Amino acid sequence: MSTTSRRFRLAARPVGLPKPSDWDFGEDELPDPGDGELLVQITHISLDPAMRGWMNDVPSYIPPVGLGEVMRAGTIGTVLESRHPDFRVGDHVSGALGVQSHAISDGRGLVKVDPDVAPLPVHLSVLGMTGMTAYFGLLDIGRPEAGQTVVVSGAAGAVGGVVGQLAKLKGCRVVGLAGGPEKCAHVVEELGFDACIDYKNEDVGAGLKRECPDRIHVYFDNVGGDILDAALARLALHARVIICGAISQYNATDRVTGPSNYLSLLVQRATMTGMVVFDYAPRFAEAAREMAGWMAEGKLRAQTDVVTGLEHFPDALNGLFTGQNTGKLVLQVA
Repeated sequence: MSTTSRRFRLAARPVGLPKPSDWDFGEDELPDPGDGELLVQITHISLDPAMRGWMNDVPSYIPPVGLGEVMRAGTIGTVLESRHPDFRVGDHVSGALGVQSHAISDGRGLVKVDPDVAPLPVHLSVLGMTGMTAYFGLLDIGRPEAGQTVVVSGAAGAVGGVVGQLAKLKGCRVVGLAGGPEKCAHVVEELGFDACIDYKNEDVGAGLKRECPDRIHVYFDNVGGDILDAALARLALHARVIICGAISQYNATDRVTGPSNYLSLLVQRATMTGMVVFDYAPRFAEAAREMAGWMAEGKLRAQTDVVTGLEHFPDALNGLFTGQNTGKLVLQVA
């Protein structure tokens, strides 16, 4: 018996913020799974700033989503039918199955997740790509040392909030950058940052000078643009800058604005390194085990912001770029 799947396909290449006409929301009839395949009912979809870049037909670390294709996304789902030896009906699985309610998979790229370890949305957050990005970006590239100052932009977001908590675990002074007093309060009071600079209501350069008297030893950037420039101007000797994302630039209709203060890298003998989480795939299990342990000990919190209803995908995704979410944004399909 065939299964009806509701899905969003990319209908046009967005210019600026995606519009409703850039999407085709409809239904597909899926066949029964064949030998070596399984049918997954998708329950949760990860919404990430990187999705905006995947819509552009430009060279990148991953091929763009093709016009007419189901929009790429990380997902959690439940196996409904299986003709695959490694998966059973009722298994919870994680993988890039896209923005749809059901999917047929050959099992490649799918991993089982345990809802007894953490709620399913957390497997898209701290125990998913979000957590992997924070873990390897900060610890492998940033190499923070106890007593050093770590600054995180997008501190109230999915990756930034985890980065700051990991830096505190390593004994660092942690300063966040976030938009608005509520988000700054969340970063300090709930996530344990030492301070947070409200970029919407104060001068970032002045705030960094005040909160980073020893300058910045590690800067984890999720934002780009003017905030990256302000951080570069405050680097310490031998600082490490991690370029994780540039959410301020993703919907630009003109060319991307690069840093004008890059000579600070020379003066301070600093490094600026781009990171893509997929490079660390062989070590994901290692990171997940360690972070699950910290969560069990109460040393690491998972903040998820859940929107319910697959039909709300376009508005929920755009909310990432207007600062509507706090923590990891997850779309619950139904």
